[in-house]
Amino acid sequence: MGRAPSANAARWLTGAPGGQPSGVRRFADRAQAGRLLGAWLAHELGGEDVLVLGLPRGGVPVAAGVAAALGAPLDALLVRKLGVPGHEELAFGALASGGTCVLNDGIVDTLGVDEEEIAAVVARESRELARRERRYRGGRAPPRVAGRRVMLVDDGLATGASMRAGVATLRAADAATIVAVAPVGTREACDQLAQEADAVRCPLRPEPFMAVGRWYADFAEVPDDVVAELLAGAPSGASA
Repeated sequence: MGRAPSANAARWLTGAPGGQPSGVRRFADRAQAGRLLGAWLAHELGGEDVLVLGLPRGGVPVAAGVAAALGAPLDALLVRKLGVPGHEELAFGALASGGTCVLNDGIVDTLGVDEEEIAAVVARESRELARRERRYRGGRAPPRVAGRRVMLVDDGLATGASMRAGVATLRAADAATIVAVAPVGTREACDQLAQEADAVRCPLRPEPFMAVGRWYADFAEVPDDVVAELLAGAPSGASA
């Protein structure tokens, strides 16, 4: 039976689906967002066998709070955004562990990103993905996802490209149910994900959105060491 959300979580995270939670302007930091999300989701999912996966780097501190609230194992699913050459902050797609690549055809076509540019960015990000896999896991086996209910967590959904690549990877790995989770996101990204994941849980969908970092008082970059420490210190989902 699910646990009721705390009064603090209810104050921040209740409201009509897709609407702005009452009283929310922005989260203090990713850790607070994870705690509040976890309390909210425990009301719905408490007691179920759930594997929580964070998207490094920013999604892992959020996922840690969710996993702690649910009493669930925590691990990571590595995804790299594919940035438009010369405008790297704008993602034209994303690449996930296992080689799954998701492209945003609208951005590719509108900005004229050609096949050679796509290949170069994919090659570069593949190398970085492999480096992070080694750094974060430290030799641990990747999580078992087949047949499990998986909550895939990020710190925010702007284009949703990273989350979409993660969902596609989990689908290919035969996850039983995939729930895309983020504290804040655009309505467009959430609507797109709703067609690909089994469910989307994103309580704050402000308009205008501007950028994910706008909705956090502290949105400092998460160091690799912090990601590795959070993963090493949490129960793993790797066991069969």
